Amino acid sequence: MMNIISPEEGLSGELIPVTPERALTPSQIVAELDRYIIGQEKAKKAVAIALRNRWRRSRIPDRLRDEILPNNIILIGPTGVGKTEIARRLARLAQAPFVKVEASKFTEVGYVGRDVDSMIRDLMEIGVNMVKAEKTRQVQARAEALAEEKLLKLLLGEEGFRSAEARHRLREKLRAGELDSQLVEIRTTSQQFPFPDALAQLGGEEILIQLQDILGPAMPRQTKRRKLTVAEARRVLTQEEAQKLIDMEEVISEAKTRVEQTGIVFIDEIDKVVSATPSQSGPDVSREGVQRDLLPVVEGSSVLTKYGMVRTDHILFIAAGAFHKVKPADMIPELQGRFPIRVELSPLTARDFVRILTEPENALIKQYTALLATEGVKLTFTREAIRRIAEIAFQVNSETENIGARRLHTVMTTLLEDILFALPDRKTERVRITAGYVERKLKDIVANRDLSRYIL
Repeated sequence: MMNIISPEEGLSGELIPVTPERALTPSQIVAELDRYIIGQEKAKKAVAIALRNRWRRSRIPDRLRDEILPNNIILIGPTGVGKTEIARRLARLAQAPFVKVEASKFTEVGYVGRDVDSMIRDLMEIGVNMVKAEKTRQVQARAEALAEEKLLKLLLGEEGFRSAEARHRLREKLRAGELDSQLVEIRTTSQQFPFPDALAQLGGEEILIQLQDILGPAMPRQTKRRKLTVAEARRVLTQEEAQKLIDMEEVISEAKTRVEQTGIVFIDEIDKVVSATPSQSGPDVSREGVQRDLLPVVEGSSVLTKYGMVRTDHILFIAAGAFHKVKPADMIPELQGRFPIRVELSPLTARDFVRILTEPENALIKQYTALLATEGVKLTFTREAIRRIAEIAFQVNSETENIGARRLHTVMTTLLEDILFALPDRKTERVRITAGYVERKLKDIVANRDLSRYIL
């Protein structure tokens, strides 16, 4: 079952499960994305429809449901315009398993590097962790009670634990935190498989999965004695008790369903594995090989993970790339057909930069205001200062490499560098950034193109 943020509860970040009676409409999904992403209405509309279609599909009779495949999306646009942020926020909104991968990290089968199936294994791992975290929250109260009983037995010993009066007195002290700093010795158990990272890095992920399945039950569990404070021991014991209360078979089954039906894979830099002209040698051959390896995964196939086979037919794939030197039409025809929706994102203007600085809930100015508030300082910006910061960022993007909204980070860091360095030693309660201060601080850097290329 998919989770989603309702418009009423979205501000608090509380999640409610999707039901046939309650789900966000595409316009509500766009409104939620607007809280963090400025502009790019076409892209927001495309992903909102894709998310809503998943809910629509869940209400269709079984006979037809499996026939309805997701419309995968390609987001086309320069860096820093919001491609990754749209996909990331969409996954948070849907509370769906989400993984971001970079196509340039993959190599075709036979070359040294990661194989494309690893993205599905990563997605399944994320899905299991999501469901496990939810189940842990459900049993948290019971786990804490069991951990408390274990601690009482450790502190009182077998004889003292039999006394109801002694247990009651010590329980009150324990809950009051009076014993938190006292040391106690506990036993923890763990089971480790040898060399998992080395095998994975050598491309032996499938071999590792098979070895773990075969040898896992036979591997001895290691018992370790640890001296911890009561506060730390309570945390460790609570985790152990929670693990015992969770049915991992149920977790894996639910995670598999969630990954297969609601999982989202974001493939960034897909243009880096596309060549303008076919080639018989060099890196272009490997690039086309990666595309051919991607094809069955995107089209729908079974991928072996350590939790069993995972079908990819209904996973939503969102690809993104700048496509400066190549075009989506340069992709192999079969892969093009698996991404029927193409959305071009607009370059950001100076006016967009003003909005990005001030409007989103995670706006840069809000972030720096919160950072300085920790020092007891109130940071303010005049409207003219914000406008000038946006103009400088836009100008530098125009004259050097266009990195979109990421340029605002470099401009703001340079602008506030002296203030952030000197602030702890200065006795001040207010800092006001004016257009004049922005000019004085950044004028020379912007005027010197070589310097701006280096610093901004």
